[in-house]
Amino acid sequence: MATVRIASFNVENLFRRAKILNEPDRATTTRLLKLVDELQGVLKEDNYTDTRKKRIVALLKELRGYATVRVDRGKLFTGMGAVKVGASGRKDWDGEIIFTQEKVKEGARKSTAAVIKAVKADVCCVVEAENRPILDAFNTELLTGVQRFAASMLIDGNDERGIDVGVLSKHPIGAIRTHLFEKDTTGKPLFSRDCLHVEILLPDKQVLHLLCNHFKSKMNNDAASDGKRKRQAARVAAIVKERFDLKKDLVVVAGDLNDTPDSDPLAPLLKVRDLHDALALQFGADAAQRWTYKYRSQLNQIDYLLLSTPLKKAFQRAGVERRGIHGVDGITGTPPFPDVKSPATAASDHGAVWVDLDL
Repeated sequence: MATVRIASFNVENLFRRAKILNEPDRATTTRLLKLVDELQGVLKEDNYTDTRKKRIVALLKELRGYATVRVDRGKLFTGMGAVKVGASGRKDWDGEIIFTQEKVKEGARKSTAAVIKAVKADVCCVVEAENRPILDAFNTELLTGVQRFAASMLIDGNDERGIDVGVLSKHPIGAIRTHLFEKDTTGKPLFSRDCLHVEILLPDKQVLHLLCNHFKSKMNNDAASDGKRKRQAARVAAIVKERFDLKKDLVVVAGDLNDTPDSDPLAPLLKVRDLHDALALQFGADAAQRWTYKYRSQLNQIDYLLLSTPLKKAFQRAGVERRGIHGVDGITGTPPFPDVKSPATAASDHGAVWVDLDL
């Protein structure tokens, strides 16, 4: 068969996005998410002391416009006017923190489509899509002709903000396996979103096993986040070792792994024998060519296409499409796509990774 192009792209949502994630300043987003984590922790307490009640009110005030608490049963708040906590503890009510959503700007959607059209992938791992109907609507409404995919798949994962991993494919989709129910050592979900395993049915009865991932973010930049990411990497490594013969099977581990190639958390996965980083095959150790994400002054590779040995043998070329990133012209000298006029109309702050395979 002809060359197959595989891609992975963190699209930062297609239609609606949690407002807390839409701040142009990453430091602001990090601060707000830490407040959400703190609020979740206080709300889980069995005993709401006066100090805890005051902290709940203070946190909700700081998060106004970004998140609120929905009460489904019982009573959390009491009184009229100013918000006061009337519950004595978590047993008095049932509900959850709700993130305020806002529409992604039309320019951002066009920019996202421009990236996917430019990449011209046959199969694409899509990170941070909201749900399958929205992924399918994006495919049918913004991608046309030969750029449109024949199949889409997404299973709602574990992230409360509604950011999931999915697949767009020009080839038929076969068996699907989710890992969203696997538990961490703490009893909580192991995967922040999912490790979504989708079989892509290629011509000549060949089957490509695509494992789409979105590992724990580094936003908190702490040992807990690093530990979670390392456990996720170790589990994906175990999955590919248990289920596949990486010397024979066509396997791609794709997605936003949220850490760099030399990081300790990703070592369990990146050091798996017979699993090869497509960008390393193309660019070697040249980090300046491999970067997929800019954070402040740092240019890092945090998005990956890891290939089993038969796919390494089929490797032709790989690259990163960065023209959907706002400010990319100041880094590479290459102008962004026309609709990328601000962070709000950028396709993403990630580049799309792609690889060509001669199968």
